[in-house]
Amino acid sequence: MTDRPLQLRSQSLQAPYLDSDMQSRYFEFGEDTIIRADQYIRLTSDRQGQSGWLFARMPMTADNWMVPVPSTPPLRQVPDHPLQIEMEFKIHGQGHLHGDGMAIWMTEERGQPGNVFGSRDNFTGLGVFIDTYKNQRPGTVFPYVMAMLGNSSVRYDKDHDGKDNELAGCSARGIRGDEEPQPKRIRLTYFAENYLKVELQHKKENPDEWTECFETGPIKLPQTAYLGFSAETGELTDNHDIISVTTHNLHIRQNTGPDRSKDASGPRPGVVKSQPYNPGGEKERGSWRWFLLKMVLFGIVVVGGYVGYTMYRASKNASRF
Repeated sequence: MTDRPLQLRSQSLQAPYLDSDMQSRYFEFGEDTIIRADQYIRLTSDRQGQSGWLFARMPMTADNWMVPVPSTPPLRQVPDHPLQIEMEFKIHGQGHLHGDGMAIWMTEERGQPGNVFGSRDNFTGLGVFIDTYKNQRPGTVFPYVMAMLGNSSVRYDKDHDGKDNELAGCSARGIRGDEEPQPKRIRLTYFAENYLKVELQHKKENPDEWTECFETGPIKLPQTAYLGFSAETGELTDNHDIISVTTHNLHIRQNTGPDRSKDASGPRPGVVKSQPYNPGGEKERGSWRWFLLKMVLFGIVVVGGYVGYTMYRASKNASRF
């Protein structure tokens, strides 16, 4: 149960978007992004080869979702209130084939264009992708919404629509539309060290109904993260429009119900099981073990060679006498 949410103005955005100097106080944008102050922020137009991004100027820190408490050592941080980000948007265009999609970011990096839905690869933090075109992912219905955690060394598997990178995801048929569809919404709720939940308002028959896409197990975001949005088109195209962004802290009332972080009754229906996430997994750990083993073997060879050479010189010098 929560108290009234506290809006974070520096992480929120509504029309008319720009101030009297035609700048945004809290956000900056780049590449092909255009702003129509009374209607939308268009990350890409319905044209080939476009990309655009929008990032907050100020980062969010652990203070936005953690609270310091006395402990031994004297101070530590524990989860206190979930962070909730809601984006109202439209993905739409003409023709029969559309792409590629858009992304929501909470990363250490900010405003760096790239080939992952218009933003850089090898990111550190969280990316939530609205992928509108299937490349090579049999058995999955598109459009598809998925989350990925990056640690600066793991690359997004674009050829297979992020299959090997996926933390959790769901199909979202109806999230884009032709011509001028009704706006859709996506809502992210992050409770540090507890869960990440993603919900959608995207169904034509019940446009105001929130549908849970997925909920993960514990994940941990960087201590400092920038909120951002990006989109791209390739040979296939779409308009990717942001209408509004609202970010809140949700303060939890104490002692009014069960503590989710201490619930040992097992996963609830609809919750995606997730271990604490290690991007790169066993491949990354295995590569380090192999590197260390090679260094040890190299050291043994060097030491052995030195000892052998020393013994050879000693025996050669002794034979002179």
